[in-house]
Amino acid sequence: MAEKVAVYWGTGRRKTAVARVRLMPGTGEMTINGKPFDDYFGRSAFRAFVEQPFKVTETAGRFDVIAKIHGSGTSSQAGALRHGIARAMLEAGEDYRTELKKAGLLRRDPRMVERKKYGLKKARKRPQFSKR
Repeated sequence: MAEKVAVYWGTGRRKTAVARVRLMPGTGEMTINGKPFDDYFGRSAFRAFVEQPFKVTETAGRFDVIAKIHGSGTSSQAGALRHGIARAMLEAGEDYRTELKKAGLLRRDPRMVERKKYGLKKARKRPQFSKR
């Protein structure tokens, strides 16, 4: 019979992106939507952004991450994944809380797209003024 492996769950959100993160002890492998981490996030800035919770808690290479992300764009998905990893790490060990909280990784980014108003082209952009 296979031995049980500790699995920690975390849900991260940013704008309309939602990341369901599964964290387990391992070698630091990351799989997002069935793809390797480096293939899913092409830009190195996004990769560094996502790896922040591991750098802050000095646990790089100690957890494997399997995540399902949907909604929004790449930048928001990276933010949602970072939030989900931080929440899953809390479940893994309460001693990570102080470092994660100090770095601001447990707080969901509240910024959302402002709604479009009638009579305007976008949320705040006005139509061109015509004198005649």
